[in-house]
Amino acid sequence: ASSIGGRKHSISTDYVLKVLGLDICSDTFVGNDMLRGVSGGQRKRVTTGEMIVGPRKTLFMDEISTGLDSSTTFQIVKCMRNFVHLMEATVLMGLLQPAPETYELFDDILLLSEGYMVYQGPRGKVLEFFESLGFKLPPRKGVADFLQEVTSKKDQAQYWADPSKPYVFIPVSEMAIAFKNSRFGKSLESTLSAPYDKSQSHPSALSRTKYAASRWELLNSCFAREKLLMTRQSFLYIFRTFQVAFVAFVTSTIFLRTKLHPVDEINGNLYLSCLFFGVVHMMFNGFSELSLLIFRLPVFYKQRDNLFHPAWIWSVVSWSIRVPYSAIEA
Repeated sequence: ASSIGGRKHSISTDYVLKVLGLDICSDTFVGNDMLRGVSGGQRKRVTTGEMIVGPRKTLFMDEISTGLDSSTTFQIVKCMRNFVHLMEATVLMGLLQPAPETYELFDDILLLSEGYMVYQGPRGKVLEFFESLGFKLPPRKGVADFLQEVTSKKDQAQYWADPSKPYVFIPVSEMAIAFKNSRFGKSLESTLSAPYDKSQSHPSALSRTKYAASRWELLNSCFAREKLLMTRQSFLYIFRTFQVAFVAFVTSTIFLRTKLHPVDEINGNLYLSCLFFGVVHMMFNGFSELSLLIFRLPVFYKQRDNLFHPAWIWSVVSWSIRVPYSAIEA
């Protein structure tokens, strides 16, 4: 499918767009404070898609639901679940008070409290483990809220299952010991203690290069992006071209009477003023692109730090693609 001509992106990019539900806004600006773009949930999914469109198969996501409503968080987690199941990836995600629908999307639960690992295993078995300790989930109560409160000294008593027995507070340290001695903890320990057979490793499992693609491919990708960005700002360049052409025509009219051969200082200053005006105009005419460059710097820093491409490739392409226009302008 990637070899078919006329496609905008590679098949993996289109696939990720559909998995994350971004195909409906794939040609929309992300936006900023001055330009309305995609929504907040779509913007978070754009950041996620930017990371998973490459060869990365493991993601660590911390508090991605901050500032989002429950429905948007549900959509993002559902997209990540599709990414995990369809593309055979691994995601370790930490959420603050997820909704019951969002909690049901997870495969495994890792419950940490006060520096102890209270539970790690399948989502469907977590209630069974706490029932063995004497705690039961009451009706109309979310499992995620139950897991957060059952380790708290203030809220633990309300989940005590057997009223015939006196309630005694069980600290987190004892819960962690009970988990290690339970069948859930022993099955986990047996899984992790088994020696790993390195002969089953895929040769591409570990990266042996700093960047995922060759320098030539990165150069072509950066060049294509710069060309696309110049096309999107075509009105600016067309307007500047007509503006410079008009100013150049008006300025050049002073040279129509050069046959007079002025020899005094007053007429000579006219030519010096004309040249100075041309130089100053070219210098200030480039200020319109300065704001665009500053606006793009955060994206450049993020992609450089995540080893999307070397800084020198972006600089060389950004400089070289503007040299022809600068020459025409001059």
